[in-house]
Amino acid sequence: MKFLSLAQLAIVATLSVPGPTTPPAAKFNVVATTPDLASIAAEIGGSAVNVKALAKPTEDPHFVDPKPSHIVTLNRADVLIDGGAELEMGWLPSLLESARNAKLATGSPGRIVASQGIRLVEVPTSFDRSKGDVHSMGNPHFLMDPLNAKVLVAQLVEHFSRVDPSNAEMFAANAARFNAALDAKFAEWKAILAPYKGAKIVTYHKDFVYLAQRFDLDVVATLEPKPGIAPSPAHLAQVISTMKASNVKVILAQSFQSHRTAETVARQTGASVLDASQQPGVAKGTDSYVALMDYLVRALAAGLGGTK
Repeated sequence: MKFLSLAQLAIVATLSVPGPTTPPAAKFNVVATTPDLASIAAEIGGSAVNVKALAKPTEDPHFVDPKPSHIVTLNRADVLIDGGAELEMGWLPSLLESARNAKLATGSPGRIVASQGIRLVEVPTSFDRSKGDVHSMGNPHFLMDPLNAKVLVAQLVEHFSRVDPSNAEMFAANAARFNAALDAKFAEWKAILAPYKGAKIVTYHKDFVYLAQRFDLDVVATLEPKPGIAPSPAHLAQVISTMKASNVKVILAQSFQSHRTAETVARQTGASVLDASQQPGVAKGTDSYVALMDYLVRALAAGLGGTK
């Protein structure tokens, strides 16, 4: 039997004892008000972030029910991304006040307002609540224009890099990858909807204005007479008349809006109702923002082409 010398045993002992390991860098916590913002943030932040959305995909982002758990989540957040343009005006301010997190203060690296840098449409010249749930800063549903997502991405890179400078290169690389994929898909989406340029559509709420503008569609009516106001029989009769005269084939409605009303109108006009959620995860296979937009474009083209 061969015995090891004391020197050899010392070497073996040294090799067998695990040396000090470098702990993985801590991720920073990103909270987004809505799942679409969270989806894009996760792609840009990559392995450096934990991302959580406050609103569920099936909730109306205007009217999220504040919960104590939301306060805890905001209190522990390093970054908050909200839509801005008064989208969350009815529920976010009170949560932030209770969370008491200075990192999320307006103007800090940890506060990202997605509407910043976006050219908003439907900015009212005067503010009158009798006209419904009107946003004084303009229509807040701007991510339905996929090119606006690139404006948000630039903000994410800037703020994430200030919060975590060590991963700035990764954030920039992730943004370049996201934008390249979005550009490729955008060209595809333009081609898919090109045959329907100028087609007239109806929406439940004024939430697809940006989508229509980007892809040259015409929203001729909304089922709501005013934003946030339930439709009356008289208004629906007017919408039905407009749809028949304009040969409207598609009604876009989100999951939290009245599909019963939309289906009633569709039966009287020969149109189809498109379940057009603006949040990833509601429709099967839409777990990311790009996948959601791909679903919407293809479903819209099918509806405009007469495929129910």
